[in-house]
Amino acid sequence: MSDLPHKVKRPNLDSVTSINDDGSHHILHPADVKGRFTFARRVVAGLMIALYVVMPWIPINGAPALFFDVEMRRFHVFGITMVTQDMWVLFFAISGLGFLLFVITAVLGRIWCGWACPYTVFLDHIFRRIERWIDGDAPARRKLAAAPNDSKKVGKRILKHSLYILCSAMIAHVFLSYFISIPRLYTFMRQGPLDHATSFGVVTFLTGVLYFCFAHFREQFCILMCPYGRLQSALTDDDTMIIGYDEKRGEPRGKASDPAAGACIDCNRCVTVCPTGIDIRDGLQLECIGCAACIDACDDIMLKLKRPSGLVRYDSSRGLAGEKRRIFRPRLLAYGFLGLLGIIALGFTALNRAKPMNANLTRMRGPSFYQDPTLVRNHFQLRLFNKRNQPMTFKVSLENPPPGYVVTGVDEDLKVPAAKELARPLIVIVKNESYHGPVALTLKVEGQPGNSVVRQQVEFLGPNPHLFQQSK
Repeated sequence: MSDLPHKVKRPNLDSVTSINDDGSHHILHPADVKGRFTFARRVVAGLMIALYVVMPWIPINGAPALFFDVEMRRFHVFGITMVTQDMWVLFFAISGLGFLLFVITAVLGRIWCGWACPYTVFLDHIFRRIERWIDGDAPARRKLAAAPNDSKKVGKRILKHSLYILCSAMIAHVFLSYFISIPRLYTFMRQGPLDHATSFGVVTFLTGVLYFCFAHFREQFCILMCPYGRLQSALTDDDTMIIGYDEKRGEPRGKASDPAAGACIDCNRCVTVCPTGIDIRDGLQLECIGCAACIDACDDIMLKLKRPSGLVRYDSSRGLAGEKRRIFRPRLLAYGFLGLLGIIALGFTALNRAKPMNANLTRMRGPSFYQDPTLVRNHFQLRLFNKRNQPMTFKVSLENPPPGYVVTGVDEDLKVPAAKELARPLIVIVKNESYHGPVALTLKVEGQPGNSVVRQQVEFLGPNPHLFQQSK
């Protein structure tokens, strides 16, 4: 059997490959690989990076597609604007998306980690590409790491880490634009750091964290810190799609010329390309992020040997054992039902509560009602919230009130500037002879543009009608 390349640590199931016996970080130099899955992952990563960059530039209803305006307490999500009073909707969003991720994991394993996780996307498709461009392939990188610090090595290190810092800063600036908008970010960048110390501090901190993670910590984050990786064993079962090694076909390992050997020639190509340093032939492991690099590497070797591909492939544990895979099973139905419930609740509440305007009517402090010889009055405080990035005009009225009930204080249309709030006293009156006891009234607030309508019920209070009639 062939051995691993020089100075490549042999994986085992008793310890993590990227951690040395003394607890220090063992630097991995995964080899590059080509294949259908690698190409597909790069396409997906390119689309995700492009989406991350352009999202703050795409306007929907006068605001970026995703814009969390913390300063004004306005949160714009694909055309829906929410204020702090609407943030309870996030419960349904988080729970629905969480169970949706559970479904994906139960069906496809850690495909999120290997294909769509932002950490993996940035690490594999930006920072490791920079490293391969400057330092060379895996053997060249190992040789460079062991070489003395001469001018060539120092020059490469300065160039590589300068690009790391530049990319980290760019990612941090784009992230900040989700909270302050692109125009304000550009304005801040043209001014001194102390003019916007908080924003500058956030970008500096994020740049430092990203640089540390992508330049030094790397796969350790996925192995040691990511909570999703810890949930994998609880969410998957023998029918979950994983990346596995066909032991029946591959064993016993041996030379390609040995007719008694299995399909695996023990070239260890699947080990050298693994970004977390595992040997997939040892079975499913916590460190595996489902990136499919080992599949492309093994398929390439099988192609050269003119043998069928799929020795390492996407399959379930049942499939690898030669059994039939089940698609529908109790945990999948349970996760799917809870996820669908959360998504339906999110859609319903978003459409009915997360409107471009809010109206809130509260009773003023003091007596519940006022009475004089001719009228009974109830005093309220009306607060109007304009969530849009353009002025809105509000018309306030009572919807189908009982005879004699009139609203005053809001006779004319109320204009509220963009992303602002207006408070106005509102008085509901009724003549004594028309009052027959407490009654529920519906306040109707119409906002333009957008033809939005908000209704709120309030109770009109007054004196005891029996005592009131006797006093008359």
